[in-house]
Amino acid sequence: MTIEILTNKNGPIISKYIYGQFAEHLGRCIYEGIWVGKESDIPNDQGIRLDVVEALKDINVPVVRWPGGCFADEYHWKDGIGTPAERKTIVNTHWGGVVENNHFGTHEYFHLLELLGAEAYVNGNVGSGTVQEMQEWVEYMTFEGESPMANLRKENGSDPAWDVKFFGVGNESWGCGGNMRPEYYADLYRRYQTYVRDYTDKHVYKIACGPNIDDYNWMEQVMKIAAPFMDGISLHHYALTGEWLDKGPALDFPEAHWYSLIDSAKKMDELITKHSTIMDKYDPEKRIGLIVDEWGSWLAVEKGTNPGFLYQQNTIRDAMVASVTLNIFHRHADRVQMANIAQMVNVLQAMLLTEGNKMIKTPTYHVFDLYKYHQDAELMDTYGDTKEHVDYTVSKKDERIAISICNHSLNSKETIDFNLPDYTFDNAEAWILSADKMDAHNTFEDPNAVSKKLFDDYSIKDKQISVTLPSMSIATILIKGA
Repeated sequence: MTIEILTNKNGPIISKYIYGQFAEHLGRCIYEGIWVGKESDIPNDQGIRLDVVEALKDINVPVVRWPGGCFADEYHWKDGIGTPAERKTIVNTHWGGVVENNHFGTHEYFHLLELLGAEAYVNGNVGSGTVQEMQEWVEYMTFEGESPMANLRKENGSDPAWDVKFFGVGNESWGCGGNMRPEYYADLYRRYQTYVRDYTDKHVYKIACGPNIDDYNWMEQVMKIAAPFMDGISLHHYALTGEWLDKGPALDFPEAHWYSLIDSAKKMDELITKHSTIMDKYDPEKRIGLIVDEWGSWLAVEKGTNPGFLYQQNTIRDAMVASVTLNIFHRHADRVQMANIAQMVNVLQAMLLTEGNKMIKTPTYHVFDLYKYHQDAELMDTYGDTKEHVDYTVSKKDERIAISICNHSLNSKETIDFNLPDYTFDNAEAWILSADKMDAHNTFEDPNAVSKKLFDDYSIKDKQISVTLPSMSIATILIKGA
């Protein structure tokens, strides 16, 4: 298999925000996964667990979406400010029916972002909230001057205002966010977004609720009615192995489920292509970003866990899903401006799993580690042979070229020759993620069973790098011009 890399042809920039994360008040994502409280024996900074922070910093997390998800349209932000002991407790009706004590709220979220060095993506409540509530939250977070909400923020211990780079006006308004029709939501969006004001010279990037999977009519109607008032519009798609209510297991799955999950992930390319075609009718300049703020594997929960907590194991198969999906986002970098994998800790296709004071990195985490070199890099144009089970991305940044390759075959290794006729280099460094079982995964007893390792099965000759990749593996090779 031979690929030609056109190093002298400019491509779109792969936004670092494609590597965004999603943290919802769901299961053990926030509580135990991120927030342990100031009195915890687990090392923490003002209640936020430090092992999780340090692991996420290593993969350059650029943005965190919060507080939901479905939870966002039942979240009333004033419940989560002030002295924690005096905050209102509520029932999390969407996710397990558990009591939510609101100890993790707006101030704690921005402290998490400060520790991570990440940007804010706040999701506002349209489903059960008011325009006034949303307007006051934006004022509370971002206004520096004298006002009731700014003064309240200062009373609660945060004198400087925060930057809110992204703001979502509702979530899944076609479903858990209100069961709305697209025409109704589009008009509602126009109204609500009016009050998401820019209180500083930093513009708040407003994101409309877009379609679920292949609901092309939703995209058509919302773009037609509301496009001039939005900066981005969302898309949700999860990779499945079965029907929505009959998801396959994360472990001990049949071989057919390996391929069906990856095929489901590959549908992202078709979805982005068709939704982008609709967007092009109303936004030919591609000003509006497609924001894939929920994506990843959605599989059956682990036995013995709360069904509403969506806790699932994470295997080399999920790593393939992550690699294939990120490659798709890269190829659509002219339209996809952000993506947020679901979710950051302990929920669905998580980066990290925790159990008490223990934490492990999942195979998906290691894919994000291998791929971090593509953040804000220029996508390189390529052409050449294709194989159904081989996928790749090539990008360039600061005279360094990063090549990431995925071989999701279960049994055949592949040799791929990358030709760089206009680029002179004489050395490289590389890492690989691989496994010998299709459900290989990390456990708290064996946390490094599937982890990134140095890789040397490549050769360099005459402006060509030849890589031999085993089955069920993902590798990144970095080369720098001589």
